[in-house]
Amino acid sequence: MKSRLLAAVAALLFSAAVAAPALAQQPARSSGQEPAVTAGSASRAAGGRQRRERAPAAPTAEQILAAAQEQMALTTTGCQVSEAKLLGKTATGTTVYEVACGAAPGYMLETKTPPEASSCLILAHTAEQRRAADPAADVGPQCTIAANTDTQKFLRDYAKQASVPCTVDQAKILGQSGDGAIVYEIGCSDAAGYWIKQEAGAWTKTPCIQVLAENGKCDFTTTAENAGYVKTLLAGSAAAPCNVTEARLMGRNANGVFYEAKCEGADGVIARVNAENVVQQIYPCATAQQIGGGCKLTTAPAAAAPAPAGGRP
Repeated sequence: MKSRLLAAVAALLFSAAVAAPALAQQPARSSGQEPAVTAGSASRAAGGRQRRERAPAAPTAEQILAAAQEQMALTTTGCQVSEAKLLGKTATGTTVYEVACGAAPGYMLETKTPPEASSCLILAHTAEQRRAADPAADVGPQCTIAANTDTQKFLRDYAKQASVPCTVDQAKILGQSGDGAIVYEIGCSDAAGYWIKQEAGAWTKTPCIQVLAENGKCDFTTTAENAGYVKTLLAGSAAAPCNVTEARLMGRNANGVFYEAKCEGADGVIARVNAENVVQQIYPCATAQQIGGGCKLTTAPAAAAPAPAGGRP
């Protein structure tokens, strides 16, 4: 009898031990009878969300172009975006793009408020200056879209827009003028060059002979080319036979602009021209001492020695 009782107790304990884990594994029911989420399944779902948040899908080329177009439309550049490249994000969370603008120079674009666009031409010019001062200098991000890298093409286009009357063979950015406009030097293969700049959508050009008179410098224009410029002004005037070897702009007043021309094998002249560069008057250097201080390029003839007393040599 005692052995049968022990056997029954052992069987009961065994069945309880087996049932307890099974019961523990049954999901709890909420008051609304909705199945509860176990801790294991919740952590797996959260992990999946975190992975998705850490690795969002990369934007497509179409999405990058549309975002860049939207931002450029908020600038005053007038750029019609033809190509865009996503460069990344800054430490402050703004996004940076490089954009091409069709036939016009492109920009680096940062999505500030308002968006900030930096000309690829200016970035390249600044980098060139820094490398000239220090070949190891950090020049910062530069434009790399193929349409943005041919800076000479854009500068030649600017020369055409400014109506520079020559075959352009060299061009460069000089920097900003006092009024904030970008100034460019244009060199010509067969004539004197110019400084050009654009203000309020309109281009102006300044002949290098005038740049020199205003203490500027033209690296792409020679003394002979400036002389040739004045030679063209003298065409059709009394000084047309002058073979100009050197020339300078002397200044201007209400009557016109004054140039001095040094003539090969002959006395030099001062020419006064009007706003249309048509010669109005020619003054020989021998008698032009009162015109702007006289000639500087032509050696004045020596003054005649006074006659001795009695009128004899």
